[in-house]
Amino acid sequence: MSGHIQTTGPMLASRRCGARTRSGSACRAPAVRGKTRCRMHGGAKGSGAPRANRNARKHGRFTREAIAERRQIRALLGDVRRMLEGMK
Repeated sequence: MSGHIQTTGPMLASRRCGARTRSGSACRAPAVRGKTRCRMHGGAKGSGAPRANRNARKHGRFTREAIAERRQIRALLGDVRRMLEGMK
């Protein structure tokens, strides 16, 4: 039984995965060496999207131009709301 404590000690002391489970709690699996995620949440070799993934930019919603346009529209709407409240 004492050998069990010697073999599990390093695993219990290792960093934990930074991912969240579907229930909202933290993943309790150990992180892959040199990474912040466990093997099931993207720390495994070969996981994740390939470099220059064309599918990642399919819709363009998060391009700099789209984000800047949404900020400008939001600011314009704020100005209109303040102007309408001033008319009351």
